[in-house]
Amino acid sequence: MAATETTGKTTGKTTGKTTGKTLGTTPRATAAPVRWLRRNAVTLAGLATLAYLILPNVVVMVFSFNKPHGRFNYQWQQFSTDAWTDPCGVADLCGSLGLSLQIAVWATVGATVLGTMIAFALARYRFRARAGVNTLIFLPMAMPEVVMAASLATLFLNMGIQFGFWTILIAHIMFCLSFVVTAVKARVMSMDPRLEQAAQDLYASPVQTFLRVTLPIAAPGIASGALLSFALSFDDFIITNFNAGSTVTFPMFVWGSAQRGTPVQINVIGTAMFLVAVLCVLVGQMAGTRRKRSTK
Repeated sequence: MAATETTGKTTGKTTGKTTGKTLGTTPRATAAPVRWLRRNAVTLAGLATLAYLILPNVVVMVFSFNKPHGRFNYQWQQFSTDAWTDPCGVADLCGSLGLSLQIAVWATVGATVLGTMIAFALARYRFRARAGVNTLIFLPMAMPEVVMAASLATLFLNMGIQFGFWTILIAHIMFCLSFVVTAVKARVMSMDPRLEQAAQDLYASPVQTFLRVTLPIAAPGIASGALLSFALSFDDFIITNFNAGSTVTFPMFVWGSAQRGTPVQINVIGTAMFLVAVLCVLVGQMAGTRRKRSTK
């Protein structure tokens, strides 16, 4: 009897411990993946968003090495580098590309200069029409592009201005101006005024203070506004289509080619522009990292 009771107690304890361990480890094992997902949810969402944004560029890059048998470059047929060796093989493609680059550069210069001055005026000075100017500056960002394009086209027609290079340039400067003002104004408003006051205490003139203190601090905002202006101007189609007349820019050439047949050279140009943009971003990141290390 004693042996039986001892065996029963031992078996009961062993069974209870084993059952407790099993029941205790099962929720922990299932909770571990949940905790990992919660801990890395933001990272996974960011990677998924990045993949969603990059996927069209990857498709364009892949089809830049395609050799279609017909006019349309929509299905993979054969690997070829003919389009890369002859990117200007399609008539008027490089001409429209050069025109778009020229307009984008001049629109960036004009919008950056005017936008920077407006941003400093709105951030540093108080005047009666300040609220109205703020509203007018943000209107191009709030209203649809087609409304602004039609309004500018009506203005040019009423003034008797012939559509062409200059009408496109004026329209692009007006469209990009608000983006530059927003970027530069945010940077100027975050500046510490004590730095400029310290420069003035050290007998720096207003010009020296602006060139050596204010402008270097505001430079990242100005650069971001300029890059955004260039991208918006080069990529714009709606405003350009309303105010171009017989002038053909690169987006208009792509739109026209899509109706007749898409040459592979368009994918080559798009891939090259994408790689240049990525290179500029990487160079900017490396420069910012080195600057932070040098300040430390």
